[in-house]
Amino acid sequence: MPRRRTSSSSSSTGSTTGATGPATGPTTAPRNRTPQPVRIRRRSFGDFVKAFFAFVALAVLLVGVPGALATQIGWPLPNGVPSFDWLQQEITVQTFLNILTVVVWLAWAQFTACVLVEMKAALSGVGVPGRVPGAGPSQLLARQLVAALLLVGATAASFAPGLSQLGQTYDANQKPTVASAQQTPGGLFAQQQEQAADTASALAEQASHAASHAEAGGSTAKQGDTKYYRIQPPEGRHHDSLWEIADRHLGDGRRYKEIFELNKDRVQPDGSKLSEASLIRPGWIMEMPGDARGGDLVEMPDEAPNVSPDVQQQISDYAQSGDHAQGGGGAGAQGGGHEHAGGAGGGASQVSLPEQRPAGDAGHQQATSVGAESDSSFGLPEALLTAPLLAAGLLGALGRRRRQALWQSAFGAVGGRRGMEPPTPSGDAQDVQDALLVGADPEGVRLLDRSLRGLAASLAEESRALPVVYAAWLSNGDLHLQLAQPAGKPPAPWQQGQDQTFWMLARTDAERYEDVDTAAPYPGLVSLGTMDDSRLLLNLEAVPGIVSLSGREADRAAVFASVAAELATNGWSDRMTITLVGFGEDLTPLAPNRIRHLEDIEALVETMEAETRQRRGALGTAGHDSVLTGRTGPAQHTRWAPHLVLLAAQPSAEDAVKLAELAADAGRLGIGYLVGTETGDLPGAAWEMEITGQGKLLAPLLGLELDAQLLPAAQQRAVVELFTDADPERESNGPATTPPFLVDISEHGRPAVYARLVGPYEIIGLDTPDGERSALLHEALALLLLHREGVHPRVLASALWPRGVTDDVRDALLDRLRVWLGADPDGTPRLGRDGTGRLTLAKSVVSDLDVLRSLYHEATQGKGVDSRAVRGRLLTDALVLVRGPLLADRPEGRYRWLTHEIIDAQLPLLVADTGLALCEFHMERDRAEKAIEALNAALRTAPADERLWHELLRATHATGDTSQLTALATDLIGRSGARGLPPRTEALLDELLPTWRDAIAAVG
Repeated sequence: MPRRRTSSSSSSTGSTTGATGPATGPTTAPRNRTPQPVRIRRRSFGDFVKAFFAFVALAVLLVGVPGALATQIGWPLPNGVPSFDWLQQEITVQTFLNILTVVVWLAWAQFTACVLVEMKAALSGVGVPGRVPGAGPSQLLARQLVAALLLVGATAASFAPGLSQLGQTYDANQKPTVASAQQTPGGLFAQQQEQAADTASALAEQASHAASHAEAGGSTAKQGDTKYYRIQPPEGRHHDSLWEIADRHLGDGRRYKEIFELNKDRVQPDGSKLSEASLIRPGWIMEMPGDARGGDLVEMPDEAPNVSPDVQQQISDYAQSGDHAQGGGGAGAQGGGHEHAGGAGGGASQVSLPEQRPAGDAGHQQATSVGAESDSSFGLPEALLTAPLLAAGLLGALGRRRRQALWQSAFGAVGGRRGMEPPTPSGDAQDVQDALLVGADPEGVRLLDRSLRGLAASLAEESRALPVVYAAWLSNGDLHLQLAQPAGKPPAPWQQGQDQTFWMLARTDAERYEDVDTAAPYPGLVSLGTMDDSRLLLNLEAVPGIVSLSGREADRAAVFASVAAELATNGWSDRMTITLVGFGEDLTPLAPNRIRHLEDIEALVETMEAETRQRRGALGTAGHDSVLTGRTGPAQHTRWAPHLVLLAAQPSAEDAVKLAELAADAGRLGIGYLVGTETGDLPGAAWEMEITGQGKLLAPLLGLELDAQLLPAAQQRAVVELFTDADPERESNGPATTPPFLVDISEHGRPAVYARLVGPYEIIGLDTPDGERSALLHEALALLLLHREGVHPRVLASALWPRGVTDDVRDALLDRLRVWLGADPDGTPRLGRDGTGRLTLAKSVVSDLDVLRSLYHEATQGKGVDSRAVRGRLLTDALVLVRGPLLADRPEGRYRWLTHEIIDAQLPLLVADTGLALCEFHMERDRAEKAIEALNAALRTAPADERLWHELLRATHATGDTSQLTALATDLIGRSGARGLPPRTEALLDELLPTWRDAIAAVG
């Protein structure tokens, strides 16, 4: 039987991979991309000299100054209660000395407080000390002296926030600070590396002893040996992770999955099981692959003199379940994080998946099971299909842009554009639009927005500040917030997560939230990707410094474009500024009010220096610790919108230092920085990530390996094309009023199937389907009738089954729909496919909306132009078709895809245009009563159209009936409510009925 061994390595970053002693030489900042053993920097003679002088300076300032004051000056204040006569006494030199002595005593007390605050922060491991009011220079001097004094100790590293620590960079008052006075950004972690020196030396000694013991016993570590590793407790800022274990002992951190597979679901000594690679606890035992190597290997369990008998027994018991995990379980987990909630030693929290494991946030798309290999997934970019929050934001913004263009066209009376139809996309733009329709999860966005605002409202009611949130995990609607530090018990219905740094809200509880009038608390959240079907959103504005992203230029550009597009269009923020530097000028059309483009870093530094000063001053004036306190309570109207900077190109060393200085206090000010780098070495970077050519987003020391959310260049261009085509200011090419589908409105053009959509839904020419599938067939037909240009099968499936459906169910419905619609007399099926594979209807299948559009087009641009009689008949016939709003009797819970459409804006405008045209037709013959009848008919469908009311006032005035005009004005005032009449309506009334105010007042 092969001899069992275990690797008993320190979890500290300073642990080595060999039996040799710690290396000497200058330290380098650790990089997230590839965790490396730390080279330990020995303390030099200069360090001791600095520490000695710092000790002398502190002794003089803390002890010498008060001693000198007490012995040389004495008590400076009066010995009794001053009387009124005291104010009339002569001011002497002694009086000035006493006043000066009081000032010096106050300055000494302030400096002493600064020293105590800095010492407490350093010794307790809190990376960001609190601020002493009004003690800027004093606290800076205290920080430098304390840092120099502790340079020879093991606690100086606590002045620099560590990459592997999420949750320890803000103090209790949420005042982020980066102590950069005593060290350059590039050397932030030099002192942190020293902290592991003693531990590393002890481990090396233990490993050497174990190796010699193994050699004496005649055993060696051979390929195929069974080895075990015991998860180490946290030490300082570092926690053990599967990634680092694999990196130390297997030579490649990505082999953590092998360790996970060997130990998945096996019972650990504390009775729990390893279910996720990112959730490991101190004291757990890991069986290692046979080729695991390392100088700190010791024999287990029988020949290990440095291991307690209890641990030997635990490993022996664990070994008996050894073959359990060899062939089972899917390696679905990712990342080398850890879970410390139940582990010994406590320690800082870092990005790790919640214990209540999120399991898939895109249920509406995952159940479709339509992969790239399916014949129904042709042409649709997977990058948008797998980005539900980004797709929802883009789709919503695109709909708003198209509605704006319609309204501006109608109410601005732009010549030739009244009743404008939005352009029908084609090519890549059409594929991208379909991908947005399939991939979008507007319900998820709504729940996320309501949950965050509801949390802010609940905390405000309890007079509690918003906690600093570094990240959020979404899965199936369950929301997990990762806090920077414990913030007490969350308000109901929120619950405590896996530990005190996680707050969790179940989807069922989130669905009970209503809209609340409060500021968006975390507008800087943006999707980075997925890990085990859980979606990670990083709060960029909360990062205490710069987030760097390395990788190939094209891969970085796809990440930056995705982040910019989601920030610009997301539904969980109010206002923000997004500054793009060196890229993304074409992204401005996505959100012109949010996106700003700068050409170079010089302009960025100048801009951000001014804004940083302004925000610091504004916070101080408002009395807020950070933007978070400004978003709750009485001052929330200020909103404190975030400013997020995306810099795609790597800055020079000088510019990087300037950015690091600006970003030092950025988290408190609501400013976030995402900076691209080619090498991964960026001075001052708080968190480092890498995007690989395989679409993986890596941050090993944060325990992250994500399937990155990307927006590649081709999809970016297509998205921008959709927005630019919908620009209200864009010049239209060709007749904008031409509908995409015209029907034959003559007697010879009777359709075989006629559907009434404007008003209650009715179908003429088809038998009513039997069974529960009738509603699905009707809904599918309505979708196809509203999109005569064609509907992608996946778009149809996602519209009918928002939570997902399998291919066979969708195809079965299409077969039934094809049979139900039948074929034309020539045998052509009425449900077919176009050249791109999209589903289309034959011309013999017509809706009343098609007829309405065709009648209006023919009356205003066809035969009605040359024949007044024809125009009147066509317009009258068109208005008769209007029986109410679109699909007036649609069942609740169905037709939710209409929220993505703009037909709800098109139909009222079309009806209003028809009513206005018919009114003009009658007024030409002075038939005011007929004009009023036409306008009233149009108002039943378009009651908010101001143009109809204006023409109704003019037509009523033409009748000469003042009482009727007064009654109409009274009705208009009642409809306008507290807002009052629109200015143009009020001006028109002043012209038609100058006494309308008195008349209405008399009526009461």
